[in-house]
Amino acid sequence: MDPKKTALVLIEYQNDFTSEGGTLHGAVKDVMDKSNMLANTVETVTKAREAGCTIVYAPITFKEGYKELSDEPYGILKGVVDSKSFIQGSWGAAIVDVLKPQPGDIIIEGKRGLCGFASTNLDFILRSRGIETMALGGFLTNCCVESTMRTGYEKGYNVITLKDCTAAMSDEEQKLATEKNYPMFSRPMNHNEFLKELGGQTRGATAGVKGYGS
Repeated sequence: MDPKKTALVLIEYQNDFTSEGGTLHGAVKDVMDKSNMLANTVETVTKAREAGCTIVYAPITFKEGYKELSDEPYGILKGVVDSKSFIQGSWGAAIVDVLKPQPGDIIIEGKRGLCGFASTNLDFILRSRGIETMALGGFLTNCCVESTMRTGYEKGYNVITLKDCTAAMSDEEQKLATEKNYPMFSRPMNHNEFLKELGGQTRGATAGVKGYGS
């Protein structure tokens, strides 16, 4: 795997999901804690950045009142509206402190739905930088990560899904997505397997963040 042609795409690592007090944290906390997914992601980002990978953040945000959505949203987006999540400029919409973007990282703007490609310039940015492989982590395992995975697959990217850098709202959903759906549209692997393919070392980088949010 060539790090210069690889992007690590981080989906919705925002306080409303990642942090105590976040509107949706309680829904994903158990799955996050079980795999230590936030610390795994911190390690992966640190070492992938050092190896020369492109680090891409794909947050979701809405203006107060959610005028970007229909008057009667349903499904997962209704849950976002009902919980008043991801409002632009709020603490909840901010990227979690332990994963703050660094100079040279890219923040994708305009994500308003599930797929990271749908309403953004993600594809343009990746192709402009010569990216061939995209590795995905984030929230929710079976929603935004899966939607982005499917589109990336159809667009011809070599898609990797980082199983232990994702979280769903239940163990059942996590297991079904990573074991049944992910292999159809990606190369699922744990973060240490990904780092090994990049030539990275896997020990020591999670000190200070292990169990974050527990």
